Amino acid sequence: MKESIIKEKSKDFALRIIKLYKYLTLHAETKEFVLSKQVLRSGTSIGANVKEALRGQSRADFRAKMSIALKEASETEYWLELLFESGYIDEFSYLSVNNDNLELIKILTRIVKNSE
Repeated sequence: MKESIIKEKSKDFALRIIKLYKYLTLHAETKEFVLSKQVLRSGTSIGANVKEALRGQSRADFRAKMSIALKEASETEYWLELLFESGYIDEFSYLSVNNDNLELIKILTRIVKNSE
């Protein structure tokens, strides 16, 4: 059950991150490329690692990929903080996307702990 939830939520989150990246790089006032590329990479990597974990060859492989997904979510949290604190995204946008990321972190933390 948790695996299907995390698969769905991580993919939805990746799509949100792609939209955020498009906004940051195409918006006439923003045109931000460095931080947005980092958040795009880490934010979409979460779902990719979840998908790999679900097709893992062993329990250890599953745990390793879910751990990487958790690390990517933590990294994404950092890039979102920088985007907000530097003024590239407003507080509403930051809280919205960061809350989704924090939910992923909580789910991934439980999955990793339960797989040990």
